[in-house]
Amino acid sequence: MPAADAITTGLFHVAVKTADLDATRAFWTRIIGLVEVARPDFGYPGAWFGVPLPGGPAILHVYAGGPALGADGKAPRGTAAIDHVSLSCRSYHTFRARIRDAGLAWREFLVPGTTLWQIFVHDPSGVLLELTFEGSAEDGPPPDMSDGRRYVAGEDFFVPATYPKLA
Repeated sequence: MPAADAITTGLFHVAVKTADLDATRAFWTRIIGLVEVARPDFGYPGAWFGVPLPGGPAILHVYAGGPALGADGKAPRGTAAIDHVSLSCRSYHTFRARIRDAGLAWREFLVPGTTLWQIFVHDPSGVLLELTFEGSAEDGPPPDMSDGRRYVAGEDFFVPATYPKLA
């Protein structure tokens, strides 16, 4: 059992490797609504993004160039053993419209036995995001659970060749 003073106080950040820093920057700011925050000069390209609230921490670190490249010289895609990253959000229909208007593929979900609504969408590097909303606080219709629109765990809908250019 951990000592009483050894506690986890929250998620510090998630780091994403990218082959297209400009598109990744556009996705996280224009689509997801994070703000770019100051990033130390590590000697390679990258960006940090934070929650647009006073004092909001940098929760997403993106890096490109040398450290982002695998042995084959390419940045990896997807989330590997991490299935997805979940963000707590508000304004379900605004997010869905933003995603649709950007030409991105997405899926929707109602979490069984709860009031949670979700949108699943990929960033330019293929990282799967789960945007989670408190449905009881949202206006408008709930997520579309029809075939082809409903999120199915383990079903991959990321198609790099059809991902729109966001930069």
